[in-house]
Amino acid sequence: MSSIVRGARARARIEVTVAIKEEARRQLASDGAARLSLRAVARELGMVSSALYRYFPSRDDLLTALIIDAYDSLGEAAEAAHAAVVEADADVPPVERWVAVGEAVRGWALAHPQEYALIYGSPVPGYSAPGTTVPAAARVGLLLIGILRDAHQSHALEVPLLSDELVPEAVRMAADLAPDLPPGAVTALVAAWAQLYGLVGFELFGQFNRVVEEREPFFRYAVTRLAREAGLR
Repeated sequence: MSSIVRGARARARIEVTVAIKEEARRQLASDGAARLSLRAVARELGMVSSALYRYFPSRDDLLTALIIDAYDSLGEAAEAAHAAVVEADADVPPVERWVAVGEAVRGWALAHPQEYALIYGSPVPGYSAPGTTVPAAARVGLLLIGILRDAHQSHALEVPLLSDELVPEAVRMAADLAPDLPPGAVTALVAAWAQLYGLVGFELFGQFNRVVEEREPFFRYAVTRLAREAGLR
């Protein structure tokens, strides 16, 4: 088989894979992840089901691919926003770097509500995300850890105090996530990270309706408080 033929087949496979994912995302928007069906995707694309199975052997395989794509897209948005802030001012305070990441997460979620719901909404019945989703899912978290790490190295991190009952869990989390950071800092980071996604979810899923009208300044206020609760000064 010539390299030209192999290249053409590889390109065709990529194009079909992209088309499958695009149709699956359309179905996510209209029907939700729980009702995603390989047969329905194949039907809309004019394919027989057996042909689609050569690309994604099961619904779970397709869901996993969509989840990884969503996490990677979110991670890229956050990393780009962080890089832009640092490039504009190498001495930008850690709090502003944190806020830039938070605002990028919010902006991505508002632009991709169905994909945000897929990765941070209700679990899909019968689906358990495999370990292959972890590297993509960790991108934003690793970015926030990096901000705390830089602040700690430059003595700009105030380590929050812990209750005695929380110390063993804090030590375990620090060993797993960032062994070079104090356990109190890692624990505060995990709490702030969870609250960041809670803020975004409240706005995206309507819990702020008739409560918060000026969403952008409110979010910046809240995410700045989270930075300070994580110990950034």
